[in-house]
Amino acid sequence: MTQNIYDKEEFFAGYSRLARSVAGLDGAPEWPALRALLPDPSGLKVLDLGCGFGWFCRWARQHGAARIWGIDVSEKMLARARETTDDPAITFTRADMEQLDLPLESFDLVYSSLALHYVANLSALMAQVHRSLIPGGHLVFSVEHPIFTAPAEPNWSRNAAGRKIWPIEGYLDEGPRSTDWLAKGVIKQHRTVATYINMLIRLGFSIANIEEWGPTEEQIAAQPNWADERERPPFLLVAARTYRR
Repeated sequence: MTQNIYDKEEFFAGYSRLARSVAGLDGAPEWPALRALLPDPSGLKVLDLGCGFGWFCRWARQHGAARIWGIDVSEKMLARARETTDDPAITFTRADMEQLDLPLESFDLVYSSLALHYVANLSALMAQVHRSLIPGGHLVFSVEHPIFTAPAEPNWSRNAAGRKIWPIEGYLDEGPRSTDWLAKGVIKQHRTVATYINMLIRLGFSIANIEEWGPTEEQIAAQPNWADERERPPFLLVAARTYRR
């Protein structure tokens, strides 16, 4: 079963204070780049894996999506999502991404933001995603960049110029990493970039775009504290499609 760290009081309280939790998609610095990878949601049937507070589900509906199904393992996250959503076209369901049985060819778009790096058996989940997409359907997701997940403890230091130096030990040694982020013992699954991409190709996806995201100069000008994120990409963004028949 996927670790349900989000239902722990300490973690949930800390997560709820993050900018992306307070301001939604506009509080996520990678959102403009991720949004650029998305198809026009008008009329689409959408699945959001790890929907959290439901920000993307509501955005997709506001931009014309026909139906949206958001799933998450966290009862606390789903409770907040339901409290802030009043739309019969959006359904929130508690489900474990390690044990999904998705309906065949039922979605035009499967989306996931910063959730898949918690899934141990990602290949099985992506196989389910592939079967659930219509021919020519879209998969768009973000994960923590493997450079960031590689170290067992991602501690950093500063060089003489005051810039952060990030360790990347153990990059090729894939597997779980236990880190202390908002709470102790948060388990994330480290995979290389090649593993993510080759997995999708093997399952029958066509890769449309890969971005190793870092803040733009305009974003840094607006938020100078983001400058350190140029030292290594914090997020990996991927867009893929199923082949048309």
